Amino acid sequence: MTKQRKAVALISGGLDSLLAAKVIQEQGIHVEGINFFTGFCVEGHTHAIRQKDRSRPKRNNALWVAEQLGIKLHIVDIIEEYKDVVFNPKHGYGANLNPCLDCKIFMVKKAFEWIEENDFDFIITGEVVGQRPMSQRKDTMPVVARDSGAADRLVRPLSGQNLPVTLPEREGWISRDGLYGFNGRSRKPQMALAKQFGLEDYAQPAGGCCFLTDAQYSVKLADLWKARGEKQYEIDDIMLLKVGRHLRPKPHFKVIISREEGEGNFLHGYRKEYVALSTVSHAGPLALIEGEVDSADIELACQLVARYSQGKAEAQVEMDVRHLDGTHQQVSVKPLSSDAIPQAWYI
Repeated sequence: MTKQRKAVALISGGLDSLLAAKVIQEQGIHVEGINFFTGFCVEGHTHAIRQKDRSRPKRNNALWVAEQLGIKLHIVDIIEEYKDVVFNPKHGYGANLNPCLDCKIFMVKKAFEWIEENDFDFIITGEVVGQRPMSQRKDTMPVVARDSGAADRLVRPLSGQNLPVTLPEREGWISRDGLYGFNGRSRKPQMALAKQFGLEDYAQPAGGCCFLTDAQYSVKLADLWKARGEKQYEIDDIMLLKVGRHLRPKPHFKVIISREEGEGNFLHGYRKEYVALSTVSHAGPLALIEGEVDSADIELACQLVARYSQGKAEAQVEMDVRHLDGTHQQVSVKPLSSDAIPQAWYI
């Protein structure tokens, strides 16, 4: 009897990885999915928090893709291991703090280790030649295969006809004629293929979900590293950088101010870990202070938060300060005027 060949597909939750896995499924291969959790791609997180995003789907797209394909999905936490990729990318960063080439090499390497441990035959990714400026170029895609150790056991079904023949093709496990020759940044071929497969509801193609590719997020992360004097972060840091208005009045502390009720509710969960500020006399945001502060710093932060309350035009706004020891202090401050807040404070 012919042995049932098995492949693991890197599932990000996007259209490309969905299609790549589907293409190989169509060739009779048993496919399972693997999703690596770095902390920087938390789909649905900000959508669930913000009022303006309430109409958007609140789902984990990787799990959703696995459901559409009818495959098992293995979610692997790589937060700690991934830090070295973020801190010291051998191939450097992209336009922001995105170590895309090193990231792809790392994830394919982890997938290769996984197939070796689980008796699978090869790896599937949704990469397309020319789609990404750093990790998906004609000259860098061989680097991923080589440096990850996967070599010709790495199959890119959407661009397979544009790439060298792989082991699964040589061995006759899959047919090269069943692969595609997609090239470039246009997603129209993928969308047409999705329609052909009867797939209509999928994550919006392009962009990806990694916050490290986002310019504003990268600025906040770089500011965090500068303030702490080292490249370091924890999962809560990653989450907080995605929420609220961030201002740094002084080098040793910053203020995170909620912009709407949903963000306020989220920040409320961290009120015991940071000095927390809230307005009492007027409706207003919840804010957290990150850093070691004295009474003068707290007063300045209160004035800043009062500026974003409904009492911003009043002479005084009553504030509640919750200290780290759990005690509360009532403070009356004059809100800062908009022209008293330097642009340099905004991160």
